[in-house]
Amino acid sequence: MSSTQQNPAQPVTTLPTQASADLFERARAVTPGGVNSPVRAFNAVGGTPRFIRSAQGAWLTDVDGNDYVDLICSWGPMLLGHAHPEVQAAVADAVARGTSYGTPTVPEVELAEEMVARTPVEKIRFVSSGTEATMSAIRLARGFTGRDVVVKFAGCYHGHVDALLASAGSGLATFAVPGTPGVPASSTELTLVLPYNDRQAVLDVFAEHGARIACVITEAAAGNMGVVPPEPGFNQFLAQTCREHGALFVSDEVMTGFRASKEGQWGLDGKVEGWVPDLVTFGKVMGGGFPAAAFGGRADVMASLSPEGPVYQAGTLSGNPVATTAGLTTLRLATDEVYAHIGSAADTIKTAASEALSAAGVTHTVQSTGTMFSVFFCDGPVKDFADASRTDAAAYRAFFHSMLEQGVYLPPSAYEAWFLSAAHDDRAVSTVLDALPAAARAAAQAVDA
Repeated sequence: MSSTQQNPAQPVTTLPTQASADLFERARAVTPGGVNSPVRAFNAVGGTPRFIRSAQGAWLTDVDGNDYVDLICSWGPMLLGHAHPEVQAAVADAVARGTSYGTPTVPEVELAEEMVARTPVEKIRFVSSGTEATMSAIRLARGFTGRDVVVKFAGCYHGHVDALLASAGSGLATFAVPGTPGVPASSTELTLVLPYNDRQAVLDVFAEHGARIACVITEAAAGNMGVVPPEPGFNQFLAQTCREHGALFVSDEVMTGFRASKEGQWGLDGKVEGWVPDLVTFGKVMGGGFPAAAFGGRADVMASLSPEGPVYQAGTLSGNPVATTAGLTTLRLATDEVYAHIGSAADTIKTAASEALSAAGVTHTVQSTGTMFSVFFCDGPVKDFADASRTDAAAYRAFFHSMLEQGVYLPPSAYEAWFLSAAHDDRAVSTVLDALPAAARAAAQAVDA
């Protein structure tokens, strides 16, 4: 979730940040806001954005020479940690053979086979970003069903697709309005935005618009308003409701795919409950840190794509041999032991964070799905965007900067997931644990201020 808040007052820092500050000034002269994705600007937390020079394992090193335990992991992709030697070697070998051919390649076939083996999809098409994946999935759903209405949920982010950057209208069954300048009303007038985890709202919308609904798209588990898991059976309910009305169920696993578990969020609910989505979007982990994404699903639905069918979609860099090599190597190394280690380290940190905040008297809620978790600075549970919006931004800001000062890099927004990797060893975890008590006290002081 990107922030448009004005930069808060500059926090006091004892770490050297002049090199980052100088680069930020240079960047602002040539790039809007000085960044290439809004949350990186630190607008929600204030202070100087850190320009990272290098990363190794669980650690980031900025241009001023400061080291941080990384709890962002490139917003999810670095499942194995930064600069993993086997991934680096495979990528170097791929680069030596050429960086882009514009033709079919071996790694894209092998990566597709690996993804199909792990997930409920039957066929896959590669693209270059999560936004492109969801955009293409929506087009395919409309082309396959011959319908035009899309249903999404408030707080679920599906990339900067015009039709999905929508805000709820005046009622549950009212078509959406643009959620940002630059998106014309015509782009969102066929989008319906509902409260997340609200079954009755879904039933009401299908009762009124069911014959026009092409698809329901949802994050498999919401991670862009903080981690807000689907309530038990909610995704199953969506899949069943769509099937009953002839619509497609699109599960967005760009964030959760191969991250929440070896089989993504579907491995935690759909596999257990016995249902499959019609379409799934992927990104992040499957690219191993490179720009790569995909969408896939039922073979009959995917057959509607050109060149087999009439729905057009193409991309010059889709299935890039370097990116697919990185993704393939990452997935092959993502063993059960890797997920067990990340899950254990995540459990240790989220338990310690809750204990530290409780000891400091800070109201909070910790929520998770698989290896992903986040801390809300409000009472819980948090089940939808309205609940998530209650989080205390000032408390998080103080918490964030205290952790940063102590060498822990958290997401620079209160509405994001925390990520760990297989490289988060005892030293990295201990650094986080040691920083939590002081950060909790800082949050408490911000609450009292």
